[in-house]
Amino acid sequence: MLLYELDFRPSDLAAVLREFWRDRVVPPEVRAFADDLVRGTAEKIAELDATIEANAAHWSLARIAPVERNILRLAAYELRFRDDIPERVAINEAIELAKLYGSEESGAFVNGILDQIRLHLHPPSQTPA
Repeated sequence: MLLYELDFRPSDLAAVLREFWRDRVVPPEVRAFADDLVRGTAEKIAELDATIEANAAHWSLARIAPVERNILRLAAYELRFRDDIPERVAINEAIELAKLYGSEESGAFVNGILDQIRLHLHPPSQTPA
């Protein structure tokens, strides 16, 4: 995962991307989409980290495992800055990534934080139905 690599080499975005794509053959639109997501997340990382910490009750960013932290960063970026990605898609993909690459509890953990972020971005109407 590119964002995971950037945790260890935060100032080498161009090199990390170049190395990642060196031996991978994908359609140009797939590469462009992935690059946009990674670059956007990297550019907004301080803001995204603050959003995650504000919505992760009793969890500092340093306590969140690197895999989950980077999944949360990517999904938070999609929720906040990418109108072309539906909220449900961003959250569901993040949960699936967390289940695949994280611990047994990662999916629920990621879901809980992203749901809080979603609620803060779009609070339920205060007007009775």
